[in-house]
Amino acid sequence: MPATTLPPFPDDVPTHPLLVIEFELIKARDANEVARLWEASTKLGFWYLKNHGVDEEVNEMFNMGAETMDLPLEEKIKFEQGDDGLSFGYKKAGANAVDAAGNLDNVEFINVSKDDALAWPSQAHRSYPPTVNNRMDSTIKPFVQKSIEVNNTILDVLNDKLGLPSGLLLKLHPRDEYSGSEARVIKNPPNPNPNSGDVKQVLGSHTDFGSLSFLHNRLGGLQVLVPGSESWQYVRPIPGHAICNVGDALSIFSGGILRSNLHRVIPPPKAQGYHERWSLVFFTRPGNSVVLRALQEQSEVIAKAVESTPEKNWNTGSTASEWYARRTKYQRINNRKGPESWMASRGTEAVEA
Repeated sequence: MPATTLPPFPDDVPTHPLLVIEFELIKARDANEVARLWEASTKLGFWYLKNHGVDEEVNEMFNMGAETMDLPLEEKIKFEQGDDGLSFGYKKAGANAVDAAGNLDNVEFINVSKDDALAWPSQAHRSYPPTVNNRMDSTIKPFVQKSIEVNNTILDVLNDKLGLPSGLLLKLHPRDEYSGSEARVIKNPPNPNPNSGDVKQVLGSHTDFGSLSFLHNRLGGLQVLVPGSESWQYVRPIPGHAICNVGDALSIFSGGILRSNLHRVIPPPKAQGYHERWSLVFFTRPGNSVVLRALQEQSEVIAKAVESTPEKNWNTGSTASEWYARRTKYQRINNRKGPESWMASRGTEAVEA
């Protein structure tokens, strides 16, 4: 099990403040809380979420991840993602680039498809290690179901703020259509010299592929690129608070009103750096057949946003499945031909960092 007694995030390391959103108030459509969620999702695209009701499932998912990472590499590698753009499965450390120069990541993770979790004991996409299968009913499926509930609640609130027809965003994320939605448990190793000033990226700067991300971590390392500056700043982990953010698909649907912001992961600062860093995230992504384009015909708010940014092409011509597979495929080091491979893996990023 990942260590639960960890040093606190150091007070003398600068962090970027996030708004704290109360999930129960969002469920109740409290006008003030909805306004704060709107502010968070349009200005930075990141916020804390408290009282989401998923803490027990989160702890068990970390246990599942630890059990899986403890398997011998030769066992885990049988379930590797591969190089064809499939995300589900195991990813070994060093399989992905973190930048245009082709430097390698040092994290390993296990991705479990939403479709496989909900179809269990049937198989929707692929097989998984026994440590995953053994917990599919007791741990993974409950986490996926609750994460969908949380993210769908937020999607529906944002749907109405965008002036879209009732329930449209939920229709673009149907539970019964295959999608790239997945649960991911990530492990990165301790930093033997966390006070050296080394800021080697663990996960390269990126925007998220899908619509909403529901993240749980216990150590620092996540950084956001603050809009309007060249400054990377840590996001302080707060016990019992998830970190949520907008991804590419939701930004595109909204004509850029909702912000898909650049972020990255570097080693935790100071004493936290001596420990393994574990994180857990559920990614909500649109149905595979959904075309990623601004919904300006459905909303005057979005139409005005598109009209005000003529320099941007909000019609990608890509389905969610194609967008997701392209970004996954060209991060893989085995598919690298040069810096152009890294650029082919990018999403809505306005800058390269």
